[in-house]
Amino acid sequence: MKSDIRVCSAWRDQHDRPRYSLSETCPDCGAPTENSAPAPFDPEDPYGEYRRALKRRNR
Repeated sequence: MKSDIRVCSAWRDQHDRPRYSLSETCPDCGAPTENSAPAPFDPEDPYGEYRRALKRRNR
């Protein structure tokens, strides 16, 4: 699922708190925005393959 809410990539330097927007650029400072949602999984997860296989098997 893709998040539409984005956060200013330079908010730590430019603003006192995170600035959220739906556009590709920050409306206050013009910096590019980035996806505010965390990754759905950790790509470095050593047991992810086994967890997904177990989930498929238990359906």
